[in-house]
Amino acid sequence: MTTITTRTVQYPADGLTMIGHLALPAGVDRRPAVLLGPEGMGLSDVERHRADALAELGYVALAFDLHGGRYLGDPAEMLARCMPLLADPDRMRGVGHAALDVLRTEPRTDPDRIAAIGYGTGGAIALELGRAGVNLRAIGTVNATTTGRPGEAARIRCPVWAGVGSEDPIMPPAQRNAFTTEMQAAGVDWRLTVYGGALHAFHHPTVDHPTVPGVGYHPRHAQRAWHDVVDLLAECLPVTEDLGASPR
Repeated sequence: MTTITTRTVQYPADGLTMIGHLALPAGVDRRPAVLLGPEGMGLSDVERHRADALAELGYVALAFDLHGGRYLGDPAEMLARCMPLLADPDRMRGVGHAALDVLRTEPRTDPDRIAAIGYGTGGAIALELGRAGVNLRAIGTVNATTTGRPGEAARIRCPVWAGVGSEDPIMPPAQRNAFTTEMQAAGVDWRLTVYGGALHAFHHPTVDHPTVPGVGYHPRHAQRAWHDVVDLLAECLPVTEDLGASPR
């Protein structure tokens, strides 16, 4: 395992002081970078460890914050904050742009080689950055087959990969179909992977994730989804060294 360095970064967004997690690969050279967004509960050690794993692969990685340093373990509180956010594309873009600015100004980041990966709400934000025309090399989402305002998907300039559980009641088949219809009509290079038998948030270990209807961890598919994310980055945002890493 290579030596990586990590630090917290504070930045303003959405009227809050966000606290992100920045992970840097070994060395001093500029590297491709990945913006990594958490699901609606907020930034947790799950996403921090994934950012660290990406740094071990040679990427600069920023796991961004949604709630001003808080993890919303109460589903009712999470929904009260996230539903208005998800209904406001401009607000989502503001959250994403603020984090993207932090990542771009990191000296180790190659600002022309950035991808956005996100889970749930963080994935919806990644997609909105694409719909805003941000220059990204790839967009990857899990549990976020969300659609945008009419016509704006045509601004997406990179491949899009989405993963979703077949039994996810929050992203059901009708929502998935609307998403793929939007991507196809916009001429986007898109892919959708449906993980059989998986629920919403299937990628997220239950250690700090409440049990709510329609939500459940699926260890096998969680590993598969991670490998699919890494494969997307290897295709669209390759690094010169293959250092190897796995999420913790």
